[in-house]
Amino acid sequence: MSEQRWRTSSNSSGNGGACVEIRDGVPGAVPVRDSKDKRDVVTFGAGAWSAFVRHVAR
Repeated sequence: MSEQRWRTSSNSSGNGGACVEIRDGVPGAVPVRDSKDKRDVVTFGAGAWSAFVRHVAR
């Protein structure tokens, strides 16, 4: 996947680069990767990702 449109959370700064990045602009899906190993990408359905984010935000 292209290097464009990958982003980290604004809460991820200051941890030595150990971040999870997500890619915007993929309809119905959220690709996720480790910022230190950009070769491997896991893709979640948009609904599953939303449920995960709601759960960890509690």
